[in-house]
Amino acid sequence: MPRAKKAKKIFVLDTSVLLYDSDAVRNFEKHDIAIPITVLEELDSFKKGNSVTNLHAREFIRYLDKISDANMIEKWIPLNGKTHGKIRVVSDEGLDDVASRLFGSVKNDHRILNTALHLREKETAKKVVLVSKDINLRLKARALKLDAEDYETIRIKDIDHLYKGKTELEFEDNAPINDLYKKGHIKHNKLEKSEPISNHYYILKNHSSSALGHYNAKNENVELIKPMCAYGISPKNAEQTFALHAIMDPEIQLVTITGAAGTGKTLLALAGALEQRREYRQIYLARPIVPLSNRDIGYLPGDVKSKIDPYMQPLWDNLSIIKNQYKESSSSYKKIDELIQTEKLSIEPLAYIRGRSLNNVIFIIDEAQNLTPHEIKTIITRAGENTKIIFTGDIFQIDTPYLDTQTNGLSYMIDRIHNNKIYAHINLEKGERSTLANLASKYL
Repeated sequence: MPRAKKAKKIFVLDTSVLLYDSDAVRNFEKHDIAIPITVLEELDSFKKGNSVTNLHAREFIRYLDKISDANMIEKWIPLNGKTHGKIRVVSDEGLDDVASRLFGSVKNDHRILNTALHLREKETAKKVVLVSKDINLRLKARALKLDAEDYETIRIKDIDHLYKGKTELEFEDNAPINDLYKKGHIKHNKLEKSEPISNHYYILKNHSSSALGHYNAKNENVELIKPMCAYGISPKNAEQTFALHAIMDPEIQLVTITGAAGTGKTLLALAGALEQRREYRQIYLARPIVPLSNRDIGYLPGDVKSKIDPYMQPLWDNLSIIKNQYKESSSSYKKIDELIQTEKLSIEPLAYIRGRSLNNVIFIIDEAQNLTPHEIKTIITRAGENTKIIFTGDIFQIDTPYLDTQTNGLSYMIDRIHNNKIYAHINLEKGERSTLANLASKYL
């Protein structure tokens, strides 16, 4: 029996979708795409700046200009390839303002809703669906009996089962743990029958002993992890040991570390980078400039450094913790100041990194959960020879609009890249900052 063809739809895209993914129009198979004229107006206001949303606004405007060429954009224009539908820009001139009458105000969102309602009346042979990352706009659409969906192409389906990077195994027999200590390694199939994952970590336990291991895909062995220290910082639990091992392993070029506040993500990344300072030309530290709860702190006096310092302060705080492991007169203490002065260690906003080619550097990106998948990709594709990139973040503490636990770039990367020979991930679970910080993380 031949397969029934899917009924064609018209997807009306909101501004939030195109600011999140400028390639979104290519992800709707053979269905048609409608762009309200209001969306183009809003994109125009976003095109100036260095943030990822500004980049997406510019890229989509260029793309629309390229495919429209000599065509009128208010006519249906075929998208490239037989597997795609058509695209058009829909004017709202002369449309009945149903949404504003119902919701009692005139807004751009209501103009977008009116455009979608108009298309539904005109294109009766196709189902019209509004696509938006704005929850409130989707709710308003449904109030008008208009189908509405989130843009889910770049989305993790099951965040509860996102890769954690480690497995805990308990044995009745002490032989596997004894062998690991005696030989320094043990075959993976001696520990578990499941398919091994590259750079996966193990906590092995018995009634009387325990051991930590790391799966090396090159020799198919689980290798013993010995106690380690980086620039005066020692791991306080098994997960922190795994994180520091991944940071210090020269074979692992990409590391992600997740965990709640106070689990030691940034501190370990900084300490590990400083310990390896001789192996790299420069250490870059960066974080996206997203104020708490997405509220700006206002205009600040001074030069660029003065303006960004409040956003970079958590990195400086962690650097101070590492420095204070030593006396002010010690060479280790002075070395950090020297690295900063000579710009061998540089703390900068991500906007200043984009576009560079990063060769022979170790690059730490803090608060990576506030990045989109596109921005994560942009950063990694900057990597040149002998470059190591470390992303840290808490996927449950997001301040960027239209991102959540399932759509942020950090979650997306962990889901897509794990089980790669040059990548390692570990989720830190135990807070080590203080008893008070642990209390807040657990109950608030």
